[in-house]
Amino acid sequence: MTKKRKKKKSRIYIIWLMNLCLITAVVAFFVWYESVPDVSPEKVLKTYMAHISNREYEQMYEMIDAGISGNISQEDFVKRNSAIYEGIDVDNMKVHITSYDKEQKEICYETSMDTVAGNVTFENKASFILEKGKYKLIWNDSLIFPELDSTDKVKVSTTSAKRGQIIDRNGHMLAGEGVASSIGVVPGKLENKNDAISQLAELLEMKTEDIEKKLAAKWVKDDSFVPLKTAPKVNELKLMSIEPDQETLAEKDRQEKLLEIPGVKISDITVREYPLGEAAAHLVGYVQNVTAEDLEEHDGEGYTSNSVIGKSGMEGLFEKELKGQNGCSITIVDSNGNKKKIIVSTIVENGKDIKLTIDSNLQKELYEQFKDDKSCSVAMNQYTGEVLALVSTPSYDNNDFIRGMSSEKWNALNEDENKPMYNRFRQVWCPGSTFKPIIAAIGLTTGAIDPNEDYGNEGLSWQKDSSWGSYHVTTLHAYEPVILKNALIYSDNIYFAKAALKIGENDMESSLTKLGFNDVLQSADSTRRFCGAKRTRCGASGLN
Repeated sequence: MTKKRKKKKSRIYIIWLMNLCLITAVVAFFVWYESVPDVSPEKVLKTYMAHISNREYEQMYEMIDAGISGNISQEDFVKRNSAIYEGIDVDNMKVHITSYDKEQKEICYETSMDTVAGNVTFENKASFILEKGKYKLIWNDSLIFPELDSTDKVKVSTTSAKRGQIIDRNGHMLAGEGVASSIGVVPGKLENKNDAISQLAELLEMKTEDIEKKLAAKWVKDDSFVPLKTAPKVNELKLMSIEPDQETLAEKDRQEKLLEIPGVKISDITVREYPLGEAAAHLVGYVQNVTAEDLEEHDGEGYTSNSVIGKSGMEGLFEKELKGQNGCSITIVDSNGNKKKIIVSTIVENGKDIKLTIDSNLQKELYEQFKDDKSCSVAMNQYTGEVLALVSTPSYDNNDFIRGMSSEKWNALNEDENKPMYNRFRQVWCPGSTFKPIIAAIGLTTGAIDPNEDYGNEGLSWQKDSSWGSYHVTTLHAYEPVILKNALIYSDNIYFAKAALKIGENDMESSLTKLGFNDVLQSADSTRRFCGAKRTRCGASGLN
């Protein structure tokens, strides 16, 4: 072999060796690069916990090592975590890392979260594995709660707060706990089902398709009791009276006919009751089951899908005081249902009673006097300003909202030209002719009015002069002589307009101030409260 060929072969060997070294270096670099984690365990843990509040369970699953975590599937992981976290309504989760053991790849941390039962704080540990340059969580059930095992369940128990009563000045109930009849059927005991449903629909004033829909619900079994309608409980004492009222007799007859249908069952249930019914419907108001809109509007205030909420009157005005706060506990129970650990618990707080200045007897009496009129009426204690009765007529029975109002009845109420749902005492009214005696008294006291002076017959329309433009004072009656006595009898707007001009602005204002105008009225035993958008005073005397 020539010297030249040896030199060329040596150069090829060196080039090959250099390429090999370069390739080895590149491979070594990538091996090293893959072994260097791009995110620290602390950041991984915080990101994982942030996904919980956002209900991002699939993203959480991607951050765990499924194999080391018991080969848990994504479906089982999502099902387990969502059931617990959403069941306790987790929100505002915060994580504070207290220590990190690099050798063991273990983080100690504190967790704080808001739940349906209140704030929960606990200490926990999380272990990691470094896999292809990424830290992944080693997941097990104790990552949710330290005491939680794979066979355990997390249970939420709620104790409903008792809604407070609304009572009158003498302690008589205007709104509170009552008893009604729940009318329903046990499907498996129905005979001739179609005929039975038709009979039920007629007696309960329901549509057959509505009854069929209730019976077809997924939870219904042959031995289930399916409630169809809530009705007034028949008062046996009223039936025993010398002259029982027709409504009680009719309800008794209806319920007896219902019980003749095989499968029908009538049982007592506790409901919100309004003893005065129509006589105080606008004043007391009513409650209804919360809607999705209510839950959204009152988020974080302790309402659940089973709650009721005041919709009008005192029920709405004092909703916060009346509703109270439900008690709630979150516990871990084992596979046998035994209580293992109480995670958090809040005590039930029943609603407060509201005592009004209203007198029930006077309220009923005032209603009976005007129930056929379109009017609003008020009775007050002239010394304290307390409202003793407050009535709007015509009215409606607020108990119908508790028992379940049919769409036909609701439409009838809203389409009635007399507007029984319209609350007339919440509106702003001009004092009108009630102010005329006050003008007369001021005029006589100041000497501005001579009661025997004849102001002259101006007809039915008058204005002082052309400076009033197109405005004229009008009245309903022409009479003679136009003196104070006759002006009061005929409620003459023109006479009292002239009298007010004679009195003058300064004397009118000072006299009204002396009579108590512009003073803040205070009842004898409480701070006044307001009702409605128009801020009509309702005479509530506060809380018991």
